Amino acid sequence: MYNAFFGFQLSPFNMSPDPAFLYRSPQHEEALANLIYGVQSRKGFIVLTGEVGTGKTTMLECLRDFLNAQQIAFASLFNSRLTVEQFFELLAYDLDLRCNHRSKTEVLLSLNSLLLERHNTGNTTVLIVDEAHNLEWDVLEEIRLLGNLETRRGKLLQIILAGQQELDRKLEAPEFRQLKQRIALRCALRGFTPQETLAYVNSRMSRAGLKEQSIVPAEIIHEIHYRAQGIPRLINAICDNLLLTAFAMESKTVDLPMLDEVTADMRLDYPGTHPFRPDPSFPERTISRSQLP
Repeated sequence: MYNAFFGFQLSPFNMSPDPAFLYRSPQHEEALANLIYGVQSRKGFIVLTGEVGTGKTTMLECLRDFLNAQQIAFASLFNSRLTVEQFFELLAYDLDLRCNHRSKTEVLLSLNSLLLERHNTGNTTVLIVDEAHNLEWDVLEEIRLLGNLETRRGKLLQIILAGQQELDRKLEAPEFRQLKQRIALRCALRGFTPQETLAYVNSRMSRAGLKEQSIVPAEIIHEIHYRAQGIPRLINAICDNLLLTAFAMESKTVDLPMLDEVTADMRLDYPGTHPFRPDPSFPERTISRSQLP
C-alpha cells in the first residue's frame, strides 16, 4: 500500500521468510555455513535452535535453495504435530518413494534403496524437520533410528532438526540421550545487537529499492531494537506498521509518537517498566524523550 509513496519497488518488511532479503549477520552466516557443511560432510544430525522470530525458517529456506541448486534430494516437514504413521507417509510423499506410503515397512525398504542408490552415485539425501520441539517422543525415536542408515564413509541421510529453545531442553532429557550423542553440529540464533538492527533495517529497505533511506532515523531504529528486543520478526512487524502509519499521515519520516502508537496497537510486550537507556556504542546520536513534543 505504501510502496509507491516511499519509492519502494518491493515490500521491505514482508513477514514471509524470503532468502532474497536475508541480512547476513555473523550469526546467520555461521548458522548457514554449518548447515551446508553438515550436509556436504555427511555429518548425520544437525540441530538449529533459536528464540521465536530469530530467522530459523529463513535459514532453512536458504538451505533449500542450496540443495535445489546442487540437485540434492530432500524432504521438508514443516508440521511437526505428527503421529509415527503420518511422519512416514509425509516422508514417502516428499521423497517420491515408489511404495505403499501407509506401510512403514515398505517406506523403510524403499527409503534405504533410494539412499544407497544416491550414495553410489556420490550424492546424499536430506531430511529437514522444522518446529522439531513439537515432535512427540515416539516420532523423535523413529528419526533417531533413521540416523543408523550409514556406510563406513558417512551417513546416508542428513537430518536437520530446527526448533525453539525447548528443543535444546528436550534433548537434555534422559530418554533422548542416544539422540543427543548423535548430534554432530549445533547452531543457535539469538536476537540482533543494536548495530545489527540498524544494519538490518537499512539492508531490507535497500533491497526493496531505497538505497539511502531517511524514513526511519537511526535513533528511532534504536528504539525499535529496544522494544523488539532485537527479534527480526518483531522488527519487521513494527517497521511495516510504522511505514503504514506514516503513509496514512502523509509523512515521509516516522517519529517516536508514531512508534508509541504502533507498539501500543500491537500489544507489544517489552521491558517498558524500566527507563530506556541508549547504548553508548550506538553510532548515531540517540533521542531524548524529554526533547520531544
